[in-house]
Amino acid sequence: MRLRLDLAYDGGDFYGWARQPNLRTVQGTLEDALYKVLRVHDGDSCFPLRLTVAGRTDTGVHASYQVCHLDVEDDILQNCVGHTNLTPVKALEYRLRGVLPKDISIHSVSIAPSGFDARFSALDRTYVYRISDAANRENLDPRMRGFVLQIDYDLDVNSMNQAAQMIVGLHDFGSFARPNPGGTTIRCVKKAVWNRVCLDGCAPVGSSIASRSTGNIPPIEHGLIEFTIVADAFAHNMVRSLVQACVQVGCGKRSVDWFKDKIENPIREGSTGPIASNGLTLEYVEYPPKDQLEVRANAIRARRTLEELD
Repeated sequence: MRLRLDLAYDGGDFYGWARQPNLRTVQGTLEDALYKVLRVHDGDSCFPLRLTVAGRTDTGVHASYQVCHLDVEDDILQNCVGHTNLTPVKALEYRLRGVLPKDISIHSVSIAPSGFDARFSALDRTYVYRISDAANRENLDPRMRGFVLQIDYDLDVNSMNQAAQMIVGLHDFGSFARPNPGGTTIRCVKKAVWNRVCLDGCAPVGSSIASRSTGNIPPIEHGLIEFTIVADAFAHNMVRSLVQACVQVGCGKRSVDWFKDKIENPIREGSTGPIASNGLTLEYVEYPPKDQLEVRANAIRARRTLEELD
């Protein structure tokens, strides 16, 4: 049986998603929990419990909506039912919530539709990077400190959006990413935009105290600068490196023309390295309708194989 797991995590204390020896990772922590509740010995080659994820997040990167899948034998899944009156799938969801640490949250566990692959069936992945600049100093909610990059200078959102417009489309992002062995840095970005958060009716940035005195309480993200980027896939360090380059434009250290040159001439160098990881969150993974899951997965597998051969 193939199961779909929808989850979220605070990446601050994890060395990324992928299991690594002697390091705390999301995959390792979740798989250890699965071995425990399913009563299978870790390392048993007859009953391997291995997760396939929609998007591998790096060290310190968060996820409010991550998706992975697990293949498990029916009789093994029965092991977690115990004295509950729950179905095996719901019993697994219940028991995982009971043993996982507080920085991982299970949204749901469900039987995956036919043809579903958490990685290859995905249409799009949406990431958001959050920054609090000098203009937002009075508004930053300390509860957000683990998920927001704090900087002590102002950013020009308009110039950052001029740069972000150049990201959209099919490009070689070699200036902002490094390929996997045998892979490519060519990606198609569907959306890339910067926005300073201020919902309709909220007070302008810098006047949050006054707004509270009149009963108009701003949202927790009020005043933050957010970068939203959507693509079917991302190369390693691509999002954080693009953010770093846009920030350099926004603070006046680099020009929009410099950014354009980085897009047109994909050469990796020091000024386009990745920015800090704590501001980045995987927000959403989009999948096609159930009857198109297998077609999508097969098409992406074939494309990735060609990239590796290149």
